[in-house]
Amino acid sequence: MQLPVYKRDGSTSSETVEIPDGLLAGDPNDHAIWLAVRSEEAARRQGTAATRNRKFVRGGGRKPFRQKGRGVARQGTTRSPLNPGGGTIFGPQPHAYGVKVPDKVRKLARRSALMYKAREERIRVVEDFSLAAPRTREVVGVLSALGLKDEKVLLLTPDFDVILAKSIRNLNRTQVQRADAASTRDLMDCTVLLFQKSAVSKLVKVLDHAA
Repeated sequence: MQLPVYKRDGSTSSETVEIPDGLLAGDPNDHAIWLAVRSEEAARRQGTAATRNRKFVRGGGRKPFRQKGRGVARQGTTRSPLNPGGGTIFGPQPHAYGVKVPDKVRKLARRSALMYKAREERIRVVEDFSLAAPRTREVVGVLSALGLKDEKVLLLTPDFDVILAKSIRNLNRTQVQRADAASTRDLMDCTVLLFQKSAVSKLVKVLDHAA
């Protein structure tokens, strides 16, 4: 799959980049995408919800009433879950929500996400560029020149660029990510994948190794 490389001003350069056809061959695996996104979303949960069972409720050391003679069930503490102020029965406790997904499935999911974007012609490539200082206006200018101002864009770069990240963080519909670190959720949660030219080979190398 040959893709033209655009300049920052929106014009087309004479350069092209290639995504191997073998990487996009076959049908996307929807179940692999679901597993990968589910795993990522689960890993983002803090898992800190907690309630106090009778072990953690203070007090209740004295027996509330005598053992016999009242005609009611015996009790040894006022902190029983049956009493007001007592512990909680089967309440949530801190735990991890992570879902393990095999590496091959994760990689298949990323390939499948790329397949969907390729079939919908939602992949664009722009020349490598960097900024001297954080300037959101310059990034908006690049997106406008490429006709992507109203799109939800994921910009994939070859390496982490802190200045570019600071320039984009104020844009609600634009995210930036290192190409080889982009997850399935990142690839799916956008309408357009915008690659910097050098980032294409980074992602292809990761996914080719996965294949």
